[in-house]
Amino acid sequence: MKPGNPVFSSLGTTIFSVMSALAEEHGAVNLGQGAPDGGGPDDVRQVAAQRVIDGPHQYPPFRGIPELRAAVAAHDRRFYGLPVTPDNVLVTSGATEALMAAFLALLAPGDEAVIIDPSYDSYRPAIAAARASVRAIRLTPPDWWLSREALATAISPKTKVIVINTPMNPTGKVFSDDELSLVAEFAARFDAYVICDEVYEHLVLDGRRHRPLMTFDGMGSRAIRIGSAGKTFSLTGWKVGYITASVDLIGLIAKAHQFLTFTTPPNLQHAVAYGLAKDDSYYVGLAADMESRRDQLAAQLAEIGFVVLPCQGTYFLIADYAPLGLQGAADVVAKRLTIDAGVATIPMTAFYAEPPADLSLLRFCFAKSEAALSEAGRRLRRYFANRPAGERAALDAAEAAT
Repeated sequence: MKPGNPVFSSLGTTIFSVMSALAEEHGAVNLGQGAPDGGGPDDVRQVAAQRVIDGPHQYPPFRGIPELRAAVAAHDRRFYGLPVTPDNVLVTSGATEALMAAFLALLAPGDEAVIIDPSYDSYRPAIAAARASVRAIRLTPPDWWLSREALATAISPKTKVIVINTPMNPTGKVFSDDELSLVAEFAARFDAYVICDEVYEHLVLDGRRHRPLMTFDGMGSRAIRIGSAGKTFSLTGWKVGYITASVDLIGLIAKAHQFLTFTTPPNLQHAVAYGLAKDDSYYVGLAADMESRRDQLAAQLAEIGFVVLPCQGTYFLIADYAPLGLQGAADVVAKRLTIDAGVATIPMTAFYAEPPADLSLLRFCFAKSEAALSEAGRRLRRYFANRPAGERAALDAAEAAT
């Protein structure tokens, strides 16, 4: 008898774990996994530490402590004018758990979920676990524009859920009001819900503003808005996420959540509640800091000869290695650069079920220290200055490791 749920037993280790392990093995600068350098705000961490001493230490309410649910609602009113209360909020153990709970609650066998490729890698297995089918819209670089025609082709009477990720991992795109209006229009026309992955909401660059889909007409009862303290406070290991939605949808999703993680450590919830009330200078400074790091990395890559695509938000920018004369699929090139150049990235092929042919794009994480970014640039310059010596051997080694 073959053990295991076929949805998960057929999956391999995620590309993020693979590339991080390869980076550690070869002493590479890891610009792959989206984990920022640094420890997050001191005051937020101090609140968490004090709460470890003071308690409480038992199960908090499974929907989240009242203080954090109130803080999330206040945050959403403050930044977006959403007319929400704590009853509209559910606290989860990270945004990935929020996604899983939402998919399990809303999808049934025979339903379809529309996602937008290139897409975060947890969407497909979570939808499959709900025994629903995926319909994918494929966007194309460099602007990754979402068109009416693409939506019309993907959405059908079987569509139960549309997934929109803005700011978008991995592309760094912030969807425009026109594109979001299209999503709202089609969701209403086909009576679908929209799962809004908005974890990078405060990492919108160049003076742009994030606009939740929930603020569009008619979306208050259809949109499920997911946020992440890990991204907002650069504390990804805390795994504190939250959902804002209608009271009815929160009640439904909470039923799935209670059998996934049930609850989240109370000291971390208290600290996040404190952090969400920080003044505007914190949020402005967070975006400005990330914008500076993006610009540093983009300039380095362009100087080396990569073609750097526009990046409007998130931790990530995309660069095309084809102009540098590198040959091979993106996953092979990413491993080659990790082994031979000492810089780890994520191949964009990882964000598709069936990647486009000749996709020569890599995702670089710029949420790193200036020193780490400078060292990555130095290593890449040295590698390309010394090519093609040793390139064949490195390629063979990368292919063997695949």
